[in-house]
Amino acid sequence: MRKISILNLIFFCLIISKSIAQKPNEKYQYNIHSATSSLNIDGVADDLAWESAEVANNFFMITPMDTSFSRALTDVKMCYDKDNLYILVVNYKPIKGSIIVESLKRDFSFGKNDNFLLFMDTFDDKTNGFSFGANAAGAPWDGQQGDGGTVDLSWDNKWVSAVKNDDDKWVWEAAIPFKSIRYKPGITKWGINFSRQDLTISEKSAWAPVPRQFPSASLAYTGVLAWDVPPPNPGPNISVIPYVANRLTKDFQKDTPNKYKPTVGGDVKIGLTPSLNLDLTVNPDFSQVDVDVQQTNLDRFELFFPERRQFFLENADLFANFGYATIRPFFSRRIGLGVPIQFGARMSGKINKNWRIGVLDVQTGSSDSLTPRNNYAVFALQRQLLARSNVRFIFVNKDATNYNLEQHSATNRYNRNIGAEFNLASAKNLWTGKVMVLKSFTPGKSTDDFTHAADLKFNKANFFWQWQHEYVGKNYNAEVGYVPNAVRLGYYKISPNIGYLFFVKNPKIISHGPKLISNVFWDKKFDLSDREFILSYNLNFINRATVAVWGSSNYVRLLRPFDPTNLGVGTLPTGSEHNWKATGFDIVSGPQNRLTYAASGIFGGYYQNGHRNNLRAELGYRVQPYVAITMAGNYNDIRLPEPWKRTQLWLVGPRLDFTFTNSLFFTTFMQYNNQADNINLNARLQWRYKPASDLFIVYTDNYLPENFRVKNRAVVLKFTYWWNL
Repeated sequence: MRKISILNLIFFCLIISKSIAQKPNEKYQYNIHSATSSLNIDGVADDLAWESAEVANNFFMITPMDTSFSRALTDVKMCYDKDNLYILVVNYKPIKGSIIVESLKRDFSFGKNDNFLLFMDTFDDKTNGFSFGANAAGAPWDGQQGDGGTVDLSWDNKWVSAVKNDDDKWVWEAAIPFKSIRYKPGITKWGINFSRQDLTISEKSAWAPVPRQFPSASLAYTGVLAWDVPPPNPGPNISVIPYVANRLTKDFQKDTPNKYKPTVGGDVKIGLTPSLNLDLTVNPDFSQVDVDVQQTNLDRFELFFPERRQFFLENADLFANFGYATIRPFFSRRIGLGVPIQFGARMSGKINKNWRIGVLDVQTGSSDSLTPRNNYAVFALQRQLLARSNVRFIFVNKDATNYNLEQHSATNRYNRNIGAEFNLASAKNLWTGKVMVLKSFTPGKSTDDFTHAADLKFNKANFFWQWQHEYVGKNYNAEVGYVPNAVRLGYYKISPNIGYLFFVKNPKIISHGPKLISNVFWDKKFDLSDREFILSYNLNFINRATVAVWGSSNYVRLLRPFDPTNLGVGTLPTGSEHNWKATGFDIVSGPQNRLTYAASGIFGGYYQNGHRNNLRAELGYRVQPYVAITMAGNYNDIRLPEPWKRTQLWLVGPRLDFTFTNSLFFTTFMQYNNQADNINLNARLQWRYKPASDLFIVYTDNYLPENFRVKNRAVVLKFTYWWNL
């Protein structure tokens, strides 16, 4: 045992030593200087300031191979003045006259567009940053980066961009205000990388080389943006973003009169320092946010829907990325669920190079006498360690501010969570991992109210393995979090995974190989409750198409009654055991063609010795760059004994995106879901009449499928304006 402990210690020390190694792309440096004259952002490289700017070129290929220079030639120039950071990019076309884009939609799908993206590590911590870019038709892209490179495209800010297309090249030019980003004052080195994707030759490349198993957004592989002097202090940084809205609703099922609800509110953004921001909101309105895409629910646990509301998004990784996908102590969509948000404040950002802080406080109202008004407070702190690792602390508090035991007996007066985690990320990103512990505080629950989880992952181009384990106590409670498995009333879980890829020299296939995924759950008595093994074989094509075939083996012992159709027909009893096997496939086409498709299938057993066939498909067509049409469908054919018999579940719907210009968008989609007995129609018109300022018109209908009678209807008119003081 002692020998094993010594080996584990040696192994851990090796990982730590790798994590403090020198930045891999330190030698790739771009020297930026002050602009020698004014610039006009028009996508034309004719301003005098660009003549003296340094050129970054000779990009390295990332995919399909990462061993040579890119065939798509790219020239990048940057400069700055007291207000803005400027960038000019000349993207030479490998095939003259040709581009591939999906639409002019903002924050486009990366994999479906020729594009150029800029990644900036403005704190030089290899963990947090910002991304800006455009596709070849001029659609802008902006996002905030966290956890080493993940890009949150829900983040939106004020900047200017222009693209001009010629037969042999497309040119992107942009001005990014220093007020719109956060950075450490006084430093003269930022991490930076430039990424180019050209689908006409199925190639992705970067200025500073990135191994093909990692995304080009990885901040571990940035080069250096070397400033001649420290970036200018942006000075007073206050933005006021008021809105006015009017909502018309009608409930046709209850035959109530039309309801008109005019609303006024807004946000204030205050830059306390160039790297620390204070956000305030009063009576926020989120009616313009995309409606959630419906899902067929055949799960025993709660489904997850991502946060889209702007107030919760800046530095969201500080709050939302604590824990794991199914063990989150904080999930902002719990706030304002069916009740109005009255006001809120959030301070977040960098204190210095090593410390980040996040403080959030939101007050909600009440929709009825049985629901108390609640105050939500979150405190998060992160300390950078080694090259790219960090340790985090979080405290989450939910308090009913007007709690009355007789009136609000169905809810808890308070719920609190406190936790800490260590996130490992080696310098070259080969080793990643996490160790986490959480404890909750709930009235009447004072024992076995904690959770622990950890994982370690090794990822090379052709080989990866991962170990993860979890423990959740039977009384652990995260009312402001997302822990769907907590309904198991305490469990142990392990998830070892492994995969290998064979890279081949073939005109069509780039790699292929097997992958094994496993998930095993035990209850508090260490009796097996769930076991899942999935063995797949994957083919990756040079044109980005993928094909996978797989087989699985499943075992479930129910810990509570469950309806396998979620239609309320009947339930399987607690303690019943179910075994089945299944096979399936997943196919995704390459994104180059105007007609694209994806399909997957599941064929095999199901609960109670039943049978389930599932087919999912998505067909897309683009009339670039103005129209993108998508038709998606999900069909389940479930055959069970009495009382369910045969159940057929459909979830289908078309989606149309019209992008008339890069500032005028119209989106409409319909969803038919017979499991929910509903047809939903949503249409949204957005006019961005000035940077970060919008006019929205949103129309929503819900119908009964059997006769198309309207259940309810809503029309929203909303006007926002971004005002820099």
